[in-house]
Amino acid sequence: MNATLEAMARALFRDWFVDFGPTRAKAEGRAPYLSPDLWSLFPDRLDAEGKPEGWETGTLSGLVSFNPKEALRKGTEAPYLDMAALPTQGANHAEPTQRAFASGSKFRDGDTLLARITPCLENGKTCLVHGLGQETVAWGSTEFIVMRTRPPLPPAFGYLLARDEDFRSAAIRSMTGTSGRQRATVDAIANRPFTVPPQEIMFAFGACVNALFERIARNERESRTLAQTRDLLLPKLMSGEFRVTETETEQPVAIKA
Repeated sequence: MNATLEAMARALFRDWFVDFGPTRAKAEGRAPYLSPDLWSLFPDRLDAEGKPEGWETGTLSGLVSFNPKEALRKGTEAPYLDMAALPTQGANHAEPTQRAFASGSKFRDGDTLLARITPCLENGKTCLVHGLGQETVAWGSTEFIVMRTRPPLPPAFGYLLARDEDFRSAAIRSMTGTSGRQRATVDAIANRPFTVPPQEIMFAFGACVNALFERIARNERESRTLAQTRDLLLPKLMSGEFRVTETETEQPVAIKA
């Protein structure tokens, strides 16, 4: 379910901000494929530069803050994520552990973590941070690039950008260093050109994708709860402390202590 929800969000990101699908469809006279209120937000034609008329040319640094500064006193216990906690697919990271801050990246809920070192970057190590709690500052590997979306774009924009094929290819091409220890160059990524949509498009995109990622996070929490229940019950069932009996055909299974 989460893979399907994310695929929907990624397709929307690609269509609106990379392929300029609604504007191209309007210019070619094709039928609307968005709701009327969304369809009306997009211009009717592309300009001489090939971008939607009225949209500006900028850089990613105007839309995303890379490695934003956060304060965390050395020795302070805080949630911690290492490289192994980041998935190669999907937005959800592993449950953080508590660890005294030493040195490393610092981040909050809504930030995107992108592995910058080979082969983790090529393998897709990326996540959208969630579940820390309001105002909580967490920390992690020095090999993370932290991406924080600038309002009014939604936090998920940074994650969807980090998963986009064009962005990932550019990040990989920016890598420098010795063989086996190459790292993506933050400045090269931040200065990458990007077509900047008007604010009403940013708000509309947030309204579309926020619900999808809230559902993804909720599914993850439910999955973890089920896994904890399984881990609690299974040893008791295997040891015989609990017994599973079926008193009558087609009756619910009862667990007896």
